[in-house]
Amino acid sequence: MNIHIKNGRLIDPSNKIDSKQDVFIANKHILAIGKAPQNFAADQVIDATGLIVIPGLVDVAARLREPGYEYKATLESEMEAAMAGGVTSLSCPPDTDPPLDEPGLVEMLKHRARSLNQARVFPVGALTYGLKGAELTEMIELTDAGCKAFSQADATLNDTRVLMRAMQYAATFGYRVWLRPQDAFLAKDGVAHDGEVATRLGLPAIPVVAETIALSTMLQLARETGVKLHVCRISSAEGVEMVRAAKQSGLSVTCDVSMNHVHLSEMDIGYFDSNFRLSPPLRSLRDRAALRAGLLDGTIDAICSNHSPVDDDAKQLPFGEAEAGATGMELLLPLVLKWAAEENVSMPDALAHITINPAQLLGVKMGHLSVGAHADVCMFDPEFTWKVEPSALKSQGKNTPFNGYTMQGRVRHTIVEGKVAYSL
Repeated sequence: MNIHIKNGRLIDPSNKIDSKQDVFIANKHILAIGKAPQNFAADQVIDATGLIVIPGLVDVAARLREPGYEYKATLESEMEAAMAGGVTSLSCPPDTDPPLDEPGLVEMLKHRARSLNQARVFPVGALTYGLKGAELTEMIELTDAGCKAFSQADATLNDTRVLMRAMQYAATFGYRVWLRPQDAFLAKDGVAHDGEVATRLGLPAIPVVAETIALSTMLQLARETGVKLHVCRISSAEGVEMVRAAKQSGLSVTCDVSMNHVHLSEMDIGYFDSNFRLSPPLRSLRDRAALRAGLLDGTIDAICSNHSPVDDDAKQLPFGEAEAGATGMELLLPLVLKWAAEENVSMPDALAHITINPAQLLGVKMGHLSVGAHADVCMFDPEFTWKVEPSALKSQGKNTPFNGYTMQGRVRHTIVEGKVAYSL
């Protein structure tokens, strides 16, 4: 299908474009920017007057809950959520049931995702079998099946010898290792940041040192092995400073942050609101400020939704017993726009954190609108305001700490591989 997108403000951070230009799509790819190619005939014309046209969003942490947790969410529901959020490419962590530790599981997931003709799914494979931290998976076979990186998700790997061997294996073939820094023993049974709120509410705490001790180990082993290390969901000021120093020393390390931690802190827990039971926990206002500073100076490379749909039965429990997680893909764009407005960040710079930067972390040729690139496009109205209502979310998981918040910026059209997959 040939599509002509006209009268929109085109922003492509990768190509440093921010101007009013038309986009022409043919044969699933971007055919031209600006002027129509000779003999181009559009099958569909989309008037983007008042809209901003950007590359489809790339989300580096979106749990689809399949296989194994269909009672929390299904591939169909979460793909619809992705389309409503303008997310055309996403990576899913390996903590499914069973975990993504066998090529057949990865191939099945990718086949299911392709059959829906919506967001592109780039699985992250399990670093160890069963995520048990004992035996390394066959990373070569998993890569051939479609995995773009290897991770333990939220499962810890306590045996540092196994971790070093995993990094050596990955480094040999140039594979990426994605790890979330959290010491299992220091974080054991904790549910909230070790600060004044946890103390006041009597909640078991997770100290910042649980993140920094694990992070120190990862960084030192990465330096020793030469692996491409990606630090997932950094949450503390000390953690940001450690990543900043590692980058300045020349270490090949990247980092992302959850959109929840860009906006929220331990103060938002209020009186045991389980919607704010997240992993990692929401930390102090000082930590939140450091995360924002890390985004501004390039220490943190990308913002993710950390989309983790949870069923109502697991959320409607006392804070300490509730399952950690929140839905997020539909809120990723407006929350990034909100951060940009609050910090006076230019639109192209802000959007880079959810387009080209995460695409580079994954090593995929997405997140840009170059001529010849895949025609994955998001069009949104930057002035449109709307209220977050759980019943209106496409995701099967209705729990979000932003319930009732007023958002500015709404996706109007999502195009995947040259086809309009969503329109509001």
